[in-house]
Amino acid sequence: MTGTEPILSLSRVSKRFARVHALEAVSFDVLPGEIHALVGENGAGKSTLIKILGGNLGADEGTITLKGRDFAPRDPSQARAAGIAVIYQELTVIPYLSVAENIFLGALPANAIGIVDRQRLHRDARELLDHLGMDIDPAKPAGELAIGLQQMIEIAKSLAARADLLIMDEPTSSLSHREGERLWEVVAELRNSGKTVIFVSHKLDEVFAIANRVTVLRDGRKIATQLLADITPDQLVTMMVGHELHYEKAVHAAAPGPDILAVEGLERRGRFSGISFSVRAGEIVGFAGLVGAGRTEVMRAIFGADPADAGRVTVEGKELALGNPRRAIRAGIAYLPENRKEQALFLRMSLLENLALPASQTLSLGILDQAAESRRAADFVKRLRIVAASIGEEVIQLSGGNQQKVVLARWLAMQPKVLIADEPTRGIDVGAKAEIHDLLRSLARQGMAIIVVSSELPEILSLSNRILVMRGGRIVANLATEQASEEIVGGLAVGLSSPEPANVGH
Repeated sequence: MTGTEPILSLSRVSKRFARVHALEAVSFDVLPGEIHALVGENGAGKSTLIKILGGNLGADEGTITLKGRDFAPRDPSQARAAGIAVIYQELTVIPYLSVAENIFLGALPANAIGIVDRQRLHRDARELLDHLGMDIDPAKPAGELAIGLQQMIEIAKSLAARADLLIMDEPTSSLSHREGERLWEVVAELRNSGKTVIFVSHKLDEVFAIANRVTVLRDGRKIATQLLADITPDQLVTMMVGHELHYEKAVHAAAPGPDILAVEGLERRGRFSGISFSVRAGEIVGFAGLVGAGRTEVMRAIFGADPADAGRVTVEGKELALGNPRRAIRAGIAYLPENRKEQALFLRMSLLENLALPASQTLSLGILDQAAESRRAADFVKRLRIVAASIGEEVIQLSGGNQQKVVLARWLAMQPKVLIADEPTRGIDVGAKAEIHDLLRSLARQGMAIIVVSSELPEILSLSNRILVMRGGRIVANLATEQASEEIVGGLAVGLSSPEPANVGH
């Protein structure tokens, strides 16, 4: 095979689920040694295509060739044996195994009598982790790591497989800006060593920064395969969604409202300390920082999902008893966790059943008022433009953006005073992201106090009125959005600059 012959070719590949065409006659090539981006909205067919290449699904029609030979893996082990490694967006880390055991699962080094060579296992894992710039103990149980670090374990696992073709589905969705940059440095090194990479990303800055070519899918069909040098980001978005998107800047109220949420001296030993800030009515406050800086831990403590050792939280001047989510909800605090599928949704229950909690309407004997619940669910489906076959459809069948809208709708039914949104658009396509951004801005205009935690600096900068930067479990800066930039916020997050102490209340 010469350098100009494709390492992977797809010819009219199709896949149907019942009456739905997930993929329809998709054809494109991937060249050896290139970084090839695969983009499209949720439901465009990207995940289906990856599962076919990874051996989790079989194509109904069409042909695939890998390194010049017919390729139709019946299971993931055949795909791996052929030289393909896949990093799926949904993590497959086994929590009770060590980091090293997860990385080399299925290929644990053994001595002459078949016993696992622990010393070699940890040494090899340490080398891979160092290569990724991760200071993680290889012997530590993987389940004790934050979700962003678990994502890095998935990446290390694929590197350990020494595949010719590495496929990555949203590899930086849980990573901080700095960790993402390190990942792409590793990807560039892999390309320079002759490896080929296909990656899916909703972050178009990543696509233009790292990829050579891009293939666009929409509604299961291939729209185009283009050199990135030949198109602009706006043109790529238009190809993805079928129309132009118009972006709105952060909300800046002429007269900010009173403090709704106030946090004073919040601390959890070993996680964060000295956390003090407030959020006004109609204000969006962004929390920036690296994965592990303590942002999510602070939000969980405010909501009562995790305990706090010291400090106080007030909502409209009334002190909130810490460590009790039920009381936080009654006080008017809503919380969108970073991992919606595990922490916010009942995936095998219907859209209607998910929306019925926690504000269910009941009749006189405590019986659920099904008619009222159906009307409310239908109203939220319309208001938030949730795309679903019906309110009886299982939530697991919805796209990531629509799942996130379901979580938002459930909380909006409670009419909260404070909304905490942790990574609100992680793993969501550009169209759904724009809709959720518009919704958050609309809620702020209606007087809600909103906190947004995000590892995407452009999102923080476009949404927030103020930006609080966390590092090492402490708030290190309070910036007006007009005074902030990606370079300034990123530098503060990694400790490259130290501003004068700021009043983090406002």
